[in-house]
Amino acid sequence: MAPNDDTLAVTGLTPQERRAVETLYRAFSEGNPDLLDEAVTEDWQDIPLNPGQQPGREGMKPLIRGFLAAFPDTRIEVLEIIGAPGRAAVRAVMTGTHRGEWFGVAPTGRSFRVAIHEFHRIADGRLTHTWHLEDWFGWMNQIGARPVLAQEDA
Repeated sequence: MAPNDDTLAVTGLTPQERRAVETLYRAFSEGNPDLLDEAVTEDWQDIPLNPGQQPGREGMKPLIRGFLAAFPDTRIEVLEIIGAPGRAAVRAVMTGTHRGEWFGVAPTGRSFRVAIHEFHRIADGRLTHTWHLEDWFGWMNQIGARPVLAQEDA
């Protein structure tokens, strides 16, 4: 989350909608998957699902625990939230240190900074859908795990 509300640009959301959006990211930054109970509906749709992730709110909780095992110092800083009735777009940055296996990549001990762009649908003060895009290729470059390309014969 942003260091204080003065630096976070938020437009078009009710206080309840803003709280739901911010609580989703706090679940990661605070290492508390149970915060999802306050932020998302039970049948929340996370699109696309991550490898091995089950659908719904309960399907995200083990992913958060695994994520925090791989990146125990994870922080998500929300830079901007743009809202419209029942919808929010988020621009954020995730930082951390690669301390455990993630995506089959052994821990490197390297720090990273990854851009996050997400779109949420909101009803009755909780997220019902999240479409997300993280820069995992950039993450692989930062930790030194980018795929090796085969050399072509000339």
